[in-house]
Amino acid sequence: MNCGGSCSKNLSFGGLSPDTLEKTNRHPCFSYNAHQKYARMHLPVAPKCNIDCNYCNRKFDCVNESRPGVTSEILTPEMAGEKFKLVKEKISCLSVVGIAGPGDALANWPETRRSVELIKQQAPDTVFCLSTNGLMLPDYGPQIVALGITHVTVTINSLNPEIGAKIYRYVIYRGKKYEGVEAAGILLENQLKGIEYLACNGVAVKVNIVMIKGINDTHIPEIVKTVKKLGAFVTNIMPLIPAPGSAFENYPQTSMKELSQMRDICQADLRQMRHCRQCRADAIGLLGEDRSVEFSQTAQKEERAAVCEEKGVMYKIAVASKYGRLVDQHFGHTSEFAIYRGDGQTFELVEKRQAEKYCLGIEDCDGEETRREGIINVLKDCDAVLTMRIGYSAKKRLLHYGIESVESCDTVESALIYTVKLLHEKRKEIA
Repeated sequence: MNCGGSCSKNLSFGGLSPDTLEKTNRHPCFSYNAHQKYARMHLPVAPKCNIDCNYCNRKFDCVNESRPGVTSEILTPEMAGEKFKLVKEKISCLSVVGIAGPGDALANWPETRRSVELIKQQAPDTVFCLSTNGLMLPDYGPQIVALGITHVTVTINSLNPEIGAKIYRYVIYRGKKYEGVEAAGILLENQLKGIEYLACNGVAVKVNIVMIKGINDTHIPEIVKTVKKLGAFVTNIMPLIPAPGSAFENYPQTSMKELSQMRDICQADLRQMRHCRQCRADAIGLLGEDRSVEFSQTAQKEERAAVCEEKGVMYKIAVASKYGRLVDQHFGHTSEFAIYRGDGQTFELVEKRQAEKYCLGIEDCDGEETRREGIINVLKDCDAVLTMRIGYSAKKRLLHYGIESVESCDTVESALIYTVKLLHEKRKEIA
């Protein structure tokens, strides 16, 4: 995957087609004129990451923090499709669907691709965008273009592997872990190849650069000049946010004065984004007014609970069943949940959701907090989980998110009826 210098398009403008330029005018991150008129929606379907940045600390379930890598939930592609439909109905100016984590979009390519496919079926005119560290761009660049993703953001913080080694702890590339200068060199090579390929194939590329005082700040103008030659459409120089728990948590935050001066310098070479809000991985709405809490699974569950009783309350229940006839699996050993929707009289199998096993064995049972949170997030929109058996800690964690745990060894149908009866009684107690 390489243009090899043969790309005949005008790379200084990304070789953008009229259609992509029109979509760019509806993209609040790529166009300043769009950021107060058009809304975007970030789908948190990509929890895994393949590099370790010293400035990053990815958090799940954090509603009070606004920065990249933070989200209050992880969605499956199917859940993302449902959520898009809901948001589209309530936010008429929604124009962009982006996948920006909380990990890396390309480190979760099957989920990223499926999410885009499902939403394209609903709204083909949507502007699709993804953010990536660029490590896997040589592998997935052709698929990105074929899928119709017109806007891609790549984060590049250095052109020098020696500098990069101060920013990245390691990369995991094609199943192998690399560290230090070698890791930074592999990452850089793939980033540059990927940007050139995307630009040559008509994708609008935005390059994000995190400005880190004393490490890469004097190096940034060189980065901008280089990505311009490769066809980048715009660069976004961002301040370091010293995230608690990260290796750079005690580094000084870049001041707005320093940031503005650097943008002014680089503006002579390439257009600069100056209205970035460094959004969460689940952000929804206009850039200046995030409405993600309004559309969270918890909020939607409360809305469902308010449905009038005489119309029949519908519940969503996750079932641990190996063959779909009996409730016959322990919660901690289940890697696939059948999701049913019903009112106690009729039930519909909505989908099946994959999940990593909650418990991997005695040696691992007390660790892997991030993995366990990811499993809980897969079930966050459910009212109950129906299993043959479930441990105390898992039961407590589910209940924290308002998800009831029900144990049964009965048939799926009988157990679903019993579960709905329990949920009805809970509702009456609360009322």
